[in-house]
Amino acid sequence: MLERNPNAISKKGLKTTLVGIIISAFLAIIKGLGGIFGHSYALIADAIESASDVLTSAMLWAGLKWSSKPPDENHPYGHGKIEALVAIGIAIALIIAGGIIVRDSIIHIFEPHKSPAPYTLIILVVVVATKELLYRYVLKTGDEINSSAVKADAFHHRSDAITSIAAFIGISIAL
Repeated sequence: MLERNPNAISKKGLKTTLVGIIISAFLAIIKGLGGIFGHSYALIADAIESASDVLTSAMLWAGLKWSSKPPDENHPYGHGKIEALVAIGIAIALIIAGGIIVRDSIIHIFEPHKSPAPYTLIILVVVVATKELLYRYVLKTGDEINSSAVKADAFHHRSDAITSIAAFIGISIAL
């Protein structure tokens, strides 16, 4: 665990979060394009989940930036408590993203669809591996800096890997 140096903690948390934002944005684009061109609604739904990762990681980045501000007249103990609010925000965003995916899946389940392209499975294998590695990297940082918000972000990456596994199963059945 890092020594309680707020600047070192903040820098490490900000760097890790930025890595997560970049990777999640890239994966959201790849999954979205793969879903559109590969005729896979499951992959499109998975892209939406990855886009929610970008949003929640951006919330975390802003929260970490804010929490690293030094104490001032209105906040004599600093701004560190914002991290707990960010963790709650991430949890709410996870619930909303999951609800949107469930709703859209129910709406489209009985609509006839073109069979998805087999290459969509390759995309999902790469996504699952990438998100699992990202989960482990972010969780390790969360443990090192003792940040509940960073740990919550790690579990969001894990939920994306699980969503991608579900999409893989669905596409496999459709093929």
